[in-house]
Amino acid sequence: MLKSLKVKNLTVFAEANLRFSPQLNVFVGENGSGKSHLLKVAYAVLAASAEEGRKPDAPAPTKALLQSRLASKLVAVLRPESLGRLARRQPGLSRCDVQCGFQDRRHDVEFHFAAKSQAEVVIDKAPRAWQESAPVFLPTRELLTIFPGFVPLYESRFLEFEETWRDTCLLLGAPALRGPGEKRGKELLHPIEIAMGGSVELDKNGRFYLRTGEGRIEMALVAEGLRKLAMLARLIATGSLLEKGYLFWDEPETNLNPRLIKDVARTILRLCHSGIQVFLATHSLFLMRELDIQLQCPEVEGMTAQFFGMQPGTDAFEVEQGESVDEIGAIASLDEELSQSDRYLAAEG
Repeated sequence: MLKSLKVKNLTVFAEANLRFSPQLNVFVGENGSGKSHLLKVAYAVLAASAEEGRKPDAPAPTKALLQSRLASKLVAVLRPESLGRLARRQPGLSRCDVQCGFQDRRHDVEFHFAAKSQAEVVIDKAPRAWQESAPVFLPTRELLTIFPGFVPLYESRFLEFEETWRDTCLLLGAPALRGPGEKRGKELLHPIEIAMGGSVELDKNGRFYLRTGEGRIEMALVAEGLRKLAMLARLIATGSLLEKGYLFWDEPETNLNPRLIKDVARTILRLCHSGIQVFLATHSLFLMRELDIQLQCPEVEGMTAQFFGMQPGTDAFEVEQGESVDEIGAIASLDEELSQSDRYLAAEG
């Protein structure tokens, strides 16, 4: 479990100290407020470690090994022209510092890089063990329709896509679970398949389908909102989202209607309840309200959540943290939604 993230001079942040819930964490802010940057930095740290740990006969972590792997992962995930572009722009020379703290202190890592760095980080504290499970990152776009042939193409050509797309496609293509894990997966899958009206299938040619009572439907013909649910279903079926894992999801509400947003909120909390640590970036008042409503349900009693509001400061964004949306200060995009509701009711009256 990721317990904390401290950053200094990262993109739009002068300094931020985030303390995470072991279950649900929600980043709220306007476009350009840096919420996706925080998700991607945390994801890159976890993914770089997990990728090394999966290699056969992987050696123990060392500063020399991690500094090149971590730097390349940060560049591949955030896509700056050079690593130093992730350092906050300010007069004079500066550097960016990042610290990640974990429940298992063997995974703690600290590093920094200069504003002029091309692709090098300096490891101030190396972990003593690699991450055991690969994190999952869901971008705003669904990936099932681009899946056929995407990974081989990405690995043989230079494509201007962030590496989260490639990482998630690898997980989507993994074989489905069999044995004890399959039963647990089916419990989580059942409500998602009801919402989708079918189950997800992957054929031998690498194409995804939605299997309904009337036959198979090509995934490209399925509504995009349902395709997002289908990605979750596939990742549960392969075991990528079962127990002690991490899910990072950037704006899950994109292209979803309100009914599906409710289904997504329920699924997110079920994943948290099953042992997945979830990180969301959003500016949807509807999604946050739905999460708040669902958190009051007896089935998730005792579940904890942390909300992080990205607030504009004098020359950088600041982060306010609390256990509810009400504790993170005013967010302009949320205020606009509330204002529109008030104006609509006034016009109707």
